[in-house]
Order: sequence, then structure tokens, then C-alpha cells
Amino acid sequence: MKARILFGVFGFVFVLLALYVFPPVVLSVALSVLASLTTFELIAPTKLVKNKVVLNIASTSALIFGILNCIVPLYFDIKFSLMCTAILVVATVILLFVSLLKYHDTVLFSEIATAFFAAFTVPTMLLSLWRIFSMTGVGGKFLVLMPLVAAWGSDTCALFAGMAFGKHKLAPDISPKKTIEGAVGGVIGAIALMVVVSIILNNYTNLKINYVAAVILGALGAIVGQIGDLSFSIIKRQTGIKDYGKIFPGHGGVLDRFDSVIFVAPLAELIFNIFGV
Repeated sequence: MKARILFGVFGFVFVLLALYVFPPVVLSVALSVLASLTTFELIAPTKLVKNKVVLNIASTSALIFGILNCIVPLYFDIKFSLMCTAILVVATVILLFVSLLKYHDTVLFSEIATAFFAAFTVPTMLLSLWRIFSMTGVGGKFLVLMPLVAAWGSDTCALFAGMAFGKHKLAPDISPKKTIEGAVGGVIGAIALMVVVSIILNNYTNLKINYVAAVILGALGAIVGQIGDLSFSIIKRQTGIKDYGKIFPGHGGVLDRFDSVIFVAPLAELIFNIFGV
């Protein structure tokens, strides 16, 4: 518990420094590394991808993908980044299918499909945080806090609501401690948090956050966050692992800590673009 608390404090301080003190390249590097780690954690500890060649292709592609989408746009035109990303995707597909042809006796297509999904889909979802941060003219460095608060705030509210009122299990075979009452409390808490954060940002920054958008993000964010949490939990149960990794002392791996954020961040990006905040 001590390690969990200390690392939580350290992580919170680092996030604040990366957002408001350090140059943007620090945050871009951090998110690129986290995005690549999600790929490794999803396919390596779980043994969903057993072939080392396929594993290395997916992990390397994910790292390059993170660099192309976070770091490269800081120094080059966005068109260059998109062109390189397209080349990377095509090259990865070719390499994965070449691996399937070479190791067809031991590697199934399902393993190739899983590797591709892990290399691009999950990192793309997490990197919505960078795209929100990079939004020009809307104070992205403040706006990016909202999906984090929506995800982690709803988790916290759901925990306390479940402890206080929980009687009916939400998904007993997947996460025995989660309750329907806790989930409802998470939705209500997330809506309240989004409204409070919006009021603070609207009053102390140049943002003009639409309160309807804030409520929608709170409600849908809590629901989608729960889906993300349960989705990554069922993968752990099906593959027989307790945690995806140990990179965060007391918290587990990136997927253990960012499971709900991975689902909420793209939703937040979509809502911000629809409402023009």
C-alpha cells in the first residue's frame, strides 16, 4: 500500500510537470513509451502472441507508431507524419504475413490479427490524449485533464458507492467486487466531476467548455470506462494472469492503470470535436 500511494503521488506530480512545466516533447515521449508498452503487455504476458518474431514486429511497430504520432509532428509537417504512419502500417502487415507464411506450422492467423490489433488499435486509442493536448486554440493542456478525471474519477466514485450501497453484482464472473450500485454511483460522480472541472476551467482559463458536452462526457465516459476496465479484466482472466506488468509499483502495468482511460480518451476527443470545445 505504501508503494502504491508513493508512486501515485509521484505519478500525479509528473503529470502536472509534463503538462504545465516541461516542454511538450517530454509528454510526447512519455505517451509514446506508454503506448508501446500497452502493445507488449497485451500480447506478451498473456501469451496471446507466442512467436517471438511476431511479438517483436508488433512491439517495434507500436513504438514507431507512437513516435510518428507524438514526437514527429512537433518537428515536421503533419502530412509527413501521416505518410510515414501509412508506410508503417503497410510494412507491418507485410512483415506479419511473411511471418505467418514462414511459421505456418505453429502460428495461426488469429495470432497475426491479435498482433496487428495490439500494435495499432490500442495505442491509437491511448494517443487520443496527445491529440487532445495538441488541440490548438482551445487550451489542450487543460482539456486533456477531462478524460483522465472522467475515467479515474468515475472509478473512484464507483468504488466508494459500491462500498456504501453495493448489493447487486455487476459482472461476478469477471470482476466480483464491482456492483450495479457502484456503477451507477460512478456515472453520477463522473457527471458531477465533469461539471465542476468545466466550471473551474471556464473561469480560470481561456476555455469555453460546453456544459452539455461535459455532462455527456461524464455519463458516457463512466459507462465506457467500465467497459474498458471489464474488457481488459476478462482478458487477464482468460489468459490466467493477475497483472499486465509491474512498471507501476503497487498499480501493475500500463493496461492495469490505463484500462478505462484507453476507452474514455477517444470518446472525449470525439465529443470535443463535435461540440467544438
